[in-house]
Amino acid sequence: MSHHSSGPKTEPEPIRDPQNDHLLTPQNCAILLIDYQETQFQALGSTTPEEVNLGAITLAKLATAYKVPTILSTVGVDLGVNKATVPEIKNELPGIEEIDRTGVNSWEDADFRAAVEATGRKKIVIAGLWTEVCVAFPTLDMLKEGYEVYPVVDAIGGVSQAAHDSAITRMVQAGAQPTTSIAFGSELMRNWAREDSDLFRTILMDYFERKRKIS
Repeated sequence: MSHHSSGPKTEPEPIRDPQNDHLLTPQNCAILLIDYQETQFQALGSTTPEEVNLGAITLAKLATAYKVPTILSTVGVDLGVNKATVPEIKNELPGIEEIDRTGVNSWEDADFRAAVEATGRKKIVIAGLWTEVCVAFPTLDMLKEGYEVYPVVDAIGGVSQAAHDSAITRMVQAGAQPTTSIAFGSELMRNWAREDSDLFRTILMDYFERKRKIS
């Protein structure tokens, strides 16, 4: 059996319905970035601040490039105990206001919940510090309420390896779908022949450039 070749492939495949695609698209998901604050970075034990930034900055760049609705939250700033989001992440999200909270579970904060609901999206890409608290608790709550939740595992970390690993297991057993910043970017971009593929290409090159500096 010989396969008939259709010649050089330079055209993108047809775009699937971006609202109803079961995979992530810029039109069907929202991004939650939670507690990327100095105090949280200092307590990391499962990874390094550099590794977290590698993924988290990539995620923030993707949010901005693909215009994905993004919610940025902090804990304890109004209480005077914590500083705001670290500038290297905040700077990638122009115009996005932080929602401060007193609690560790952002889903228990009415303003945060209202912001998520206002996006109208049921696929939620989530990242934050730490995995076992600020990522796990809202993830478990949202899964219960019928959201699909995608923790970005290379943009998060816990106070110990055990804390991080157990939280990933707990979220996955509840139905969460782990991803990484680059996998998410590829899912948004989808096809190198699309006119906007440079949005991802630029972020991808920046990722590997930053990765070389920390490895």
